[in-house]
Amino acid sequence: MIDPVINANNQLEQRYRLLLHRIRQAESSCGRKTGSTKLLAVSKTRSAEEIRALAGLGQRRFGENYLQESEEKILQLRDLPIEWHFIGRIQSNKTRAIAQHFDWVHSVASLKHARRLNEQRPPEMPPLNICLQVNTSGEASKDGHDPELLPEMLADYASLPNLRVQGLMTIPAPAQSATEMRYPFQLLRNMRDRLASTELPLETLSMGMSDDLEVAIAEGATLIRIGTAIFGPRAYNQST
Repeated sequence: MIDPVINANNQLEQRYRLLLHRIRQAESSCGRKTGSTKLLAVSKTRSAEEIRALAGLGQRRFGENYLQESEEKILQLRDLPIEWHFIGRIQSNKTRAIAQHFDWVHSVASLKHARRLNEQRPPEMPPLNICLQVNTSGEASKDGHDPELLPEMLADYASLPNLRVQGLMTIPAPAQSATEMRYPFQLLRNMRDRLASTELPLETLSMGMSDDLEVAIAEGATLIRIGTAIFGPRAYNQST
């Protein structure tokens, strides 16, 4: 009888290897340098054992949405050289824990939250890397900065000493066509190109998931957030 744990790990490795190949192919097809797109493994609702298995294959960046769940896993996996990214919606009563436990935060959508993260970042830790979330689809129900208003706020973010603005992030609305899929990624890339400077290069474009990673890479993504293509379908039984 096949050990179910070994079988699950073999399937995880197979999906992971296929995904890495898919990323490299996407880079090649659009003339991007091999390795210019980094992989963030979205491990929300996944067990510490699954994360440990994937880390054993060489994956170092992991993204979490749910604070309570992630705190438990970070503690269990503290022996591993993992870079933890918070990618969920930020709530004011949770900024202290986010500032204490994570290396990156992708979902900074307000100066209020940024200031709290800045104040609550432990002094012995390096500056917290952040991406500014941009609402590229214009959805009223979605967090993110208005693309027209963010430029005038950028200096305020850059002035916070315990944060390091690394770039921009977006979560587009579901697209009905390739053109619709491409537009928000183009918008984010063009916005980065306009705002980047020597002092604030904004090198990170956090965009693209399992279903649209090829388009995101073609439009300049430097960090793609992938869960399903690595771990398989999720059972959403967690609370935020």
